[in-house]
Amino acid sequence: MMLSSILSKQAFVRASTATRSFSTTEKIWKVYLSGEIHSDWREVIAKGVSEKGLPVSITSPNTSHEDSDDCGAIILGMEEERRNWDKIGANMNAIRTKTLLSEADVVVVRFGEKYRQWNAAFDAGYASALGKPVITLHPPAISHMLKEVNAGANAVCEEPEQVVDTLAYVIRGDLPTPRDGDDWVPIADRLGKGNPNP
Repeated sequence: MMLSSILSKQAFVRASTATRSFSTTEKIWKVYLSGEIHSDWREVIAKGVSEKGLPVSITSPNTSHEDSDDCGAIILGMEEERRNWDKIGANMNAIRTKTLLSEADVVVVRFGEKYRQWNAAFDAGYASALGKPVITLHPPAISHMLKEVNAGANAVCEEPEQVVDTLAYVIRGDLPTPRDGDDWVPIADRLGKGNPNP
């Protein structure tokens, strides 16, 4: 049976004048948002995903710094030494982080300029070790400091909107207007055809 007749009998997930990907069912993608907690980048991504109607379920660590620090002591009792206080909190937070990271289809890790996010770097490494696709998100000014993390990432974004566009492409094959605007040139025109015998 020809592909066209099979597809004509099944509903497409998305209608488009130029179909770039095929799917007869819509997968709900689990996207874990790790890292910096001092800006609204998670909300920007959630809004963009919603506006594009992407089948995405977003999760994250607990983003309340105070709760993250004190959860262990609140539930299990206060500790006399800071390192013990930190350890019981970190261990409790790790239950959520490990569970959601292991269930994620894609892990987005945000690094900000103001704070050193050691936990974000750990999450990126942990996700990579689990074989999860990783998207890093950070301003260009800290690219050099993150070169090893970026080398292990599948995509490196500078703005939350680029993460949304990456997800839209990966999930549905949708591409935004080129970032370079009118200066954008297709690879075949700019660098020549990659395969001389297509």
